[in-house]
Amino acid sequence: MEQITVIKIGGNVIDNPTALAAFVRNLVSLEGPKILIHGGGKLATRLAERMEIPVQMVEGRRITDKATLDIVTMVYAGLINKQIVAALQAAGCNALGLSGADGNIGRAHRRKPTPIDYGFVGDIDAVDSNLLKTLLEAGITPVFSAIMHDGKGNLLNCNADSVATAVALGAAAIAPTDLIFCFEKRGVLRDAEDDASVISRITAANYAALKAEGAVKGGMIPKIENALKAVEQGVRSVRIKHADDLLHEAGTTIEKE
Repeated sequence: MEQITVIKIGGNVIDNPTALAAFVRNLVSLEGPKILIHGGGKLATRLAERMEIPVQMVEGRRITDKATLDIVTMVYAGLINKQIVAALQAAGCNALGLSGADGNIGRAHRRKPTPIDYGFVGDIDAVDSNLLKTLLEAGITPVFSAIMHDGKGNLLNCNADSVATAVALGAAAIAPTDLIFCFEKRGVLRDAEDDASVISRITAANYAALKAEGAVKGGMIPKIENALKAVEQGVRSVRIKHADDLLHEAGTTIEKE
């Protein structure tokens, strides 16, 4: 394999049938082996509310007790994952839906309960590069939910961005790998209200200055810091862009010098 592309999509695509259909068409058109990671969208929250299970969020992260774990597993690794896989199959892409437990492809450990006890929330330990290689060489596009396991019979709800980074690092052991985060903006913006203010390139050298001047702030900080770690550890490049721009040289590229 000359290269592998790892793509992560979130709720702005998952929750919008029109956007998802357009994304699937673009993904199928993308050349070369590819791996997709998806988040959960809003469906898990709606289902929990319907079942009168309290929804608890801390700084945008879901507290996952046992009842909530059952909900997110059903929604993320079940309904959403299989809908995406079915859409890819209909578009001519042979896809396989995965949680971390399937084939033991993704291990995680439960996050420490201090300072906040997130419950059944995991941090990624490893992704099996050998199994990834086998699937990709067979012409299969893996589609990961963010449900991993700890090897002791426990499922864990993981951050989809972290899963995407871990999968990209696993893929980088096979071939040069590019990671794409698709989200609701055109890239990392100097002005959150101006889609034309995309910062085209971020490296470790200019990141500190961008952060100091306030061009990068809030929830974008952990995204970029994770991306910088990924390129330091072996991912060739990370790009943050709108899903509509998947096939175009657009967005913000994060790379080594």
